[in-house]
Amino acid sequence: MPTIRDALNDNRLPRLETRLLLAHALGHPRPAHAHAWLLARDTEALPVDAAGRFDALVERRIAGEPIAYLTGHREFYGRDFGCSPAALIPRPETELLIDLALERLPADFNGRILDVGTGTGCIAITLALERPRAQVTALDVSADALSLASENAIALGATNVRCVESNWFVALDTNQRFDLIVSNPPYVVPGDAHLTQGDLRYEPAIALADAVDGLESYRQLAAGAQRHLAPGGWVIVEHGYDQGESVPNLLRATAFADVALHRDLAGLPRVTTARHP
Repeated sequence: MPTIRDALNDNRLPRLETRLLLAHALGHPRPAHAHAWLLARDTEALPVDAAGRFDALVERRIAGEPIAYLTGHREFYGRDFGCSPAALIPRPETELLIDLALERLPADFNGRILDVGTGTGCIAITLALERPRAQVTALDVSADALSLASENAIALGATNVRCVESNWFVALDTNQRFDLIVSNPPYVVPGDAHLTQGDLRYEPAIALADAVDGLESYRQLAAGAQRHLAPGGWVIVEHGYDQGESVPNLLRATAFADVALHRDLAGLPRVTTARHP
């Protein structure tokens, strides 16, 4: 009978992907610890049902399905988030947005945070857990995405997160104000060739491409932040590597102060911060 080691030596996929899918097929719940868990059992026989699940997962991955959708998990900021095709897969580049937000929030921060277009909830939930006295509101136009975000908040113990279905800021009361507004909105230009490549083919189009020119999301965010950001509050947005001038300029043109561009670990423009004057 084949062993777990035999399956680990399967060469149809890169080794890391093989480990993640094999651990998932065997019922291991924590992808971040898959490698050590498998090595500790590599001489054990591979159960027939697990072998069948593993083969099916490998074939789906070869066809292009994202690992995070196959396993239902993705690590973000050291935590395990549930994933599904209802929402964009959390990406390590977005952790820069978290770092920049936390720099602006003292450890005992007890104000209000708004996450616009929350998806899996990875931004809202991470900020809520890192600043447990904060009141965090997570908006999304997709009921399915909000359901996923709510499940993640419950699983991770983020009791200070409130999920609200809303098209941009529509569901908010006109007098609601927040100390911080964060967003990783859709910013790919419609028709961009990248939308037909790799994992993007399987992710929800509404979370990837905006309706106009790649900047419409930031126009919506700038207008909404003007109404709902407290004086002196911050807006922090992720954007494309090719929007390092256009997004900061848009925020400057809408009267935000202290507009600054921040680069990710690859040196690419990734996040812009700005303050309500």
